[in-house]
Amino acid sequence: MSGTEERPAARTTTAGAVTVRVPAKVNVQLAVGGARPDGFHDLANVFLAVSLYDEVTATPAAELTVTCEGPDADKVPLDRTNLAARAAELLAARHGLSPDVHLHIAKDIPVAGGMAGGSADGAGALLACDALWGLNSSRAELLDICAELGSDVPFSLVGGAALGVGRGERLTELPVSGAFHWVFAVADGGLSTPAVYGEFDRLNDGVDVPEPVASPALLEALRTGDATALAATLTNDLQPAAVSLRPSLSATLEAGTAAGALAALVSGSGPTTAFLVKDAEAAEAVAAALTASGTCRTARAATSPAPGATVLP
Repeated sequence: MSGTEERPAARTTTAGAVTVRVPAKVNVQLAVGGARPDGFHDLANVFLAVSLYDEVTATPAAELTVTCEGPDADKVPLDRTNLAARAAELLAARHGLSPDVHLHIAKDIPVAGGMAGGSADGAGALLACDALWGLNSSRAELLDICAELGSDVPFSLVGGAALGVGRGERLTELPVSGAFHWVFAVADGGLSTPAVYGEFDRLNDGVDVPEPVASPALLEALRTGDATALAATLTNDLQPAAVSLRPSLSATLEAGTAAGALAALVSGSGPTTAFLVKDAEAAEAVAAALTASGTCRTARAATSPAPGATVLP
């Protein structure tokens, strides 16, 4: 069907709406290879989904529209560059439909914070539209569309724990025991992921960057639910680049460590910083200390692993 032909409107299977809850992520290992000819980097990216969620609600509409509420909602694009809108378009195009849907995003994941909030919204919209339109797409088809949307989107659909290779989009789900407790310090303003990768390339100019591989010790710590062992193996190859672009992150990392966190690292491309702690009581103490330190805007406690994108009753 050509782009100039009018596509039939999507038929909906519900008179109301479909809401999908979708989690944030933390990268417990982000190993980054050198820049590829296509501009991307090969990764060994160990994801954990955490219990901070966005909700995406899909409702029948005359045309594709996006609205957003929640912290920093004014920084979320509401045009076709939003991954939620792109997800609806790609899914509709695959089925020869017009993407006539209103997508409402209730944000609770930090915006541009390195926790895959935009990717979560893309995965959430994809699942919501699939349910609203009664398409019953296979998991493989949904993951294929997710990979087209962006490197982190497939994991937002899957949740739990997974190793992502390639650009991070090719996933192997990982066994994980028990619950890990975290505190996330939210910074003022965001950091551009492309800018952080650009700074990574600048800092590593002339360096023979090794092939990224997952740490066996880290994977074992996840499997056994050993927070102390996990703390000893957390790494993020993008952290020097994020701190180079936002030097104030060093003070946040130091404040959380001083407050008793087992380990601290920049989450993904930042500027959110992640602190692994012993238990819920420690999370409360570290979050209070970080908030009082004045080095971040707010601090949030969460646990992992969390389920991936889920249609709410």
